[in-house]
Amino acid sequence: MSVSTHGLRLKTRSHVVREAIELLSSMRFAISLLTVICIASIIGTVLKQHEPFNNYVNQFGPFWAELFRVIDLYSVYSAWWFLLILAFLVVSTSLCVTRNTPKILADLKVYKEGIREQSLQAFGHKAESVLAETPEAAAQRIGKTLASGGWKVKLQQRDTPEGSGWMVAAKAGAANKLGYIAAHSAIVLVCVGGLLDGDLVVRAQTWFNGKEPFVGGGMMAEVPEKHRLSERNPTFRGNLLVTEGATSSTAILNQPKGILLQELPFAVELKKFVVDYYSTGMPKLFASDIVIRDLETGQETPARVEVNHPASYKGIQIYQSSFDDGGSQVKLKAFPMAAGARPFEIEGTIGSTAELARGDATGSERMALEFTSLRVINVENFANAGKSATDVRKVDLRAALDDRLGAANKTVTKKELRNIGPSIGYKLRDAAGQAREFNNYMLPVDMGDGAGRVFLMGTRDTPNEPFRYLRIPADDKDSLDGFIALRDALADPAQRDRAVKRYVAKSTDPLRPDLAAQLSASASRALALFAGVGSSDAPAAVSGLQAISDFLETNVPESERARAGEVLVRIVNGVLFELLQMTREAAKLKPLEPGEATQNFMVQAVLSLSDAVLYPAPMAFQLQDFKQVQASVFQVARAPGKNIVYLGCLFLILGIFAMLYVRERRLWVWLAPHGDGSAQARMALSTNRKTLDVDKEFGQLAHKLIHASA
Repeated sequence: MSVSTHGLRLKTRSHVVREAIELLSSMRFAISLLTVICIASIIGTVLKQHEPFNNYVNQFGPFWAELFRVIDLYSVYSAWWFLLILAFLVVSTSLCVTRNTPKILADLKVYKEGIREQSLQAFGHKAESVLAETPEAAAQRIGKTLASGGWKVKLQQRDTPEGSGWMVAAKAGAANKLGYIAAHSAIVLVCVGGLLDGDLVVRAQTWFNGKEPFVGGGMMAEVPEKHRLSERNPTFRGNLLVTEGATSSTAILNQPKGILLQELPFAVELKKFVVDYYSTGMPKLFASDIVIRDLETGQETPARVEVNHPASYKGIQIYQSSFDDGGSQVKLKAFPMAAGARPFEIEGTIGSTAELARGDATGSERMALEFTSLRVINVENFANAGKSATDVRKVDLRAALDDRLGAANKTVTKKELRNIGPSIGYKLRDAAGQAREFNNYMLPVDMGDGAGRVFLMGTRDTPNEPFRYLRIPADDKDSLDGFIALRDALADPAQRDRAVKRYVAKSTDPLRPDLAAQLSASASRALALFAGVGSSDAPAAVSGLQAISDFLETNVPESERARAGEVLVRIVNGVLFELLQMTREAAKLKPLEPGEATQNFMVQAVLSLSDAVLYPAPMAFQLQDFKQVQASVFQVARAPGKNIVYLGCLFLILGIFAMLYVRERRLWVWLAPHGDGSAQARMALSTNRKTLDVDKEFGQLAHKLIHASA
């Protein structure tokens, strides 16, 4: 029996109904649906699901982002069309199985012993011989031999003109057809299990039970009942965030247009969150020590939840999904970027927002400070820091080949991993609602490029951009105070004049007052340009090294600009050094001794003072202290379809194994009287797949049963 790809053909007068049922129950329709589901699953795997819509706009642009949202590509597995195709696949495959199963089962009972003698000559595998025994004796012997080899045998006696003949009909490998039933039933079971554990039941409650997704903010306890699902909900999958020392009994189910709150029959208390890291800074282990408290009986059950090791209570699985900040307390110090403004401290909690008053914002417009993240560990690769391009004279071909060949764990990229300490992430949002993201490190970092230890202050406009860092040199006490004092002194005209006089006195011969006057004028002009001060002590449009460059382009011939630039930069460096020494004297600190460390500080200070005017915020915040509070993100799921899916997977494995590795074979041996008590034997074999193994098996059977060579 061959399995038909056509569908059910009902006897009805309606042509439309007859064609629809035939199409729905046909195997080709089921295969087409399965192909569409596979393509949709690929899209759901490649395209990140349930991301904020702004992320998709940044990635695809406004037009395509909106189009993809309309067809629900951002939530493929819960899209209405995906669930509809899945439901049609269940119906179509069920009809295919229903249509073909009775035929398969009936065919399993048939030995086809009524086949005609002439038909045996049409088979590809056939043999004949004369046996020195009666047809009946030969039939009994052949039947017993086949039965002992695992064949199912049926004997049929026939009357012929020559006398009584016998037909031996045998079959083996019937599991091949059962494999068809098992494999197709597996598709139905897996799809049904997927529908039960998917979003269909939750959506049905929004359609027929008056539930609506919640959009907005506020306290979870204040969310109305129409946005909550009962603890008797038969299937759900949501997220549960629990802070250390806190308890939660309400999960969040993300929906395309908001969220639904799922009440649980128990509360989860997070006693302790444990996280361990690899040397690369990636989490190696994160686990949660929890207490499950039954809301009905009050019984408490301790448990430990790790990745791939969930806890279970009342049919609900609790998985370790990820971890987050649970509201760490941070203390920041604000350093205004404008000279003369005083630093101030501010405290907050990660996830909260602080309003900056006009006085705090150094006279600028009102802003909101959003505390977004605290990272206690930051592991970076410093292997190539400070290195220049490859020197071709030092290329070792043998070493280069050895780096690229051999074990798969080899890598050309050298790694020098270092933990550079905690960092604080925050956003500054203006009155118009526009926000810019910042990421500043708590401790100074030695970048390995000879610039000494610097504070890294990063900024970016959108989440898709990398951070751009302003480097500010750390003083001899690993603080920003030295740089801030130098910046404030640079903005003070009186201190600039004093620094110029000190620099001129140390750089000229007292017997040459004319040179001192010229150097004083040049130093004052260069320092004023660098400080961004115009001719009337009014702020200029540009400052720093850019101001000096613009001055040279305007007032110095092109052939002399390089030499003049070196002279002006050397003068600026010298005056700034005197200015720095003055600030240390005012703070009653020991003067800096000339040396490599001092030179590195001054070089980086000049660059930082020049770049600071481009910093896109009126102030920068440095992390002073923190108290970390961890939070664990659990995924809680009630999945009644899980066992159905497991059963379907078992059926699928068995079905595919049966269809691929079990060969259905049918064997006939016709034994006719030949005279003198002998029998004429004709043998034939049919199989669903022609292979070399079949040829070998038939040869062995022909020799063993009728003593013939195939």
